[in-house]
Amino acid sequence: MEGQAPTIFLICIGLLLADFYITNGLREGFKKWRFVQGKLFLILYWTVSVLLIAGLIASIYIKFSVGFKGAVLLLFFLLLFCKVCFVPFILVDDLRRLTLRIARKRNKPEPEFPASDPKPQEPISRSQFLLKAGLIAGALPLAGLSYGIINGVYNYRIRRRTIYLSNLPKAFDGIKLGQLSDIHSGSFYNKKAVLGGVEMLMAEKADFIFFTGDLVNTLSNEMIGYQDIFAKVKAPLGVYSVLGNHDYGDYAWWPNAAAKQKNLNDLMTTHKNMGWDLLMNDNRRLKVDGDEIGILGIENWGALSRFPKYGKMDLAVKNTDDLPVKLLLSHDPSHWRAQVLPQYPQIDAMFSGHTHGMQFGVQTEHFQWSPIQFVYKEWAGLYRQDQQQLYVNVGYGFLGYPGRVGILPEITVMELKAGVDPRLG
Repeated sequence: MEGQAPTIFLICIGLLLADFYITNGLREGFKKWRFVQGKLFLILYWTVSVLLIAGLIASIYIKFSVGFKGAVLLLFFLLLFCKVCFVPFILVDDLRRLTLRIARKRNKPEPEFPASDPKPQEPISRSQFLLKAGLIAGALPLAGLSYGIINGVYNYRIRRRTIYLSNLPKAFDGIKLGQLSDIHSGSFYNKKAVLGGVEMLMAEKADFIFFTGDLVNTLSNEMIGYQDIFAKVKAPLGVYSVLGNHDYGDYAWWPNAAAKQKNLNDLMTTHKNMGWDLLMNDNRRLKVDGDEIGILGIENWGALSRFPKYGKMDLAVKNTDDLPVKLLLSHDPSHWRAQVLPQYPQIDAMFSGHTHGMQFGVQTEHFQWSPIQFVYKEWAGLYRQDQQQLYVNVGYGFLGYPGRVGILPEITVMELKAGVDPRLG
């Protein structure tokens, strides 16, 4: 953190200078607006701006709750996005006025109009037009994100995929796999909507189900009130789960190590109470009509330094060499490229979550985009390299921003098929 201090300081100075530029632009462009010209406007604007910058710094250096950090970061980046949309209009107006001043100095003075023939007045000055257009542009992100809160956050979508596995035993050909990820129960505020999503999954009648981590935001007691709902997630061949980075309590302050461990133990008990088989660097043999495949699950393992590496693949693959197909549950998709691909070619398919698709972007059947792709190469959907595959679920719940825009909450239903994907032929 100490090495980052100069960078953070310079960013804060830059943000304050940008705010100074924005307030001057507003006061210059809206001279007839009494509120904008008054002291109360400046007090309110600078109070909000300084508090959010202070909150951003505090969230970096102080271990606040995930909910507090999420709220601060949401407000900060939301307003920052609005300012970024607004600043170009102020800049264009400044350049326009600068160009006019230069032109007037080079040319003759404008002719004076007699009293009987007053100088024509524009219905709206160019400055006001540009700045009002800028305000509209700045408000659009607010409108979009507000819509995401109202309409997107519980708008569950079933995504159907076919996973082709060349060594899949005959008994498993056509079997149905369901996946949930990133529930983040501490963020929920509508039990009826959450239950509706669970019922959508159950109506699919999956043969077995994977949950790929982040049951809570931080504390195990966030599942109070939701344990009974997710206990309804059942399948004939079992529900298999792993932990995500948020499940360990690493983002909360604890009085001692024992308290933190108790929180983790309580969370593990919650998995058990719901009837989910929690895999902690372990594996299971799934049997159907005498055929077997392997289900492996590891603790969180993230390639980025800020995420923990608790997973131990050497333990997860133990005693699985004879199994024709191995399916791995690993919360963080960066694990696939960083460790699974180079070191564990025997893993046929890995199932992850973690990215949430940043809860913002575009996702259709044939196209997807999100800012998160600049952080994670694999962030949503199905990926393949040689004979190994990865599926990334964009999450059932939400964290920080209580909404979703374009990247809707996901329930995945996959059919496992023997053979090679015909699209690769």
